[in-house]
Amino acid sequence: GADALPSDAELLRQHVSGDPEAFGRLFLRHRDRLWAVAIRTLGDQEEAADALQDAMISAFRRAGSFRGDSAVTTWLHRIVVNASLDRIRRKSARPATTGDEEALDSLAASRADPDPSGNSDTSLDVKAALHMLPPDQQAALVLVDMLGYPVAEAAGILGVSEGTVKSRCARGRARLLPRLGHLRHQVPGQRQRNRSADPDVLPAEEGGDEQR
Repeated sequence: GADALPSDAELLRQHVSGDPEAFGRLFLRHRDRLWAVAIRTLGDQEEAADALQDAMISAFRRAGSFRGDSAVTTWLHRIVVNASLDRIRRKSARPATTGDEEALDSLAASRADPDPSGNSDTSLDVKAALHMLPPDQQAALVLVDMLGYPVAEAAGILGVSEGTVKSRCARGRARLLPRLGHLRHQVPGQRQRNRSADPDVLPAEEGGDEQR
């Protein structure tokens, strides 16, 4: 009979109290979901690994300031999202060779006649277009549309209201959909995805900001 597993909050308290193994156990418990957030937000394995490492160092050091206003997993997700967005902002601060709108339009033109079996192409299309959105819209779409988090949970992670999450998703979809119209014929019409299914594509229908 194994002992009952400690809660996330208990593990965090044990870490703050000096238990050298508690934080590692906490991280392992949530690693897959946190990695999914980082890789979907950044679209690059090396960048995502660096962001996740940055986030875990930050969480390790800041654990003593955790006040319990949200679930530990929400707090961890928020740190990972922020670390990922920091990397996006640093990259976007570098001079770009082409404007966002121009790049999105050329992406759409180049994909006007996609290979219907090209799932990896579909994934690349979405990633390329997603990374041309403002970071706040990217984060909302990754959590809600790509990973299937409820709007309320995404709001907690992002530290904004549910209405703000919905409007960011709606604005992001409005920019993506005209340029990814060919995906309509490839993407199943389900709106709320099981996060364990690890989807690579955004839902294709419009007006989908009434998710619960």
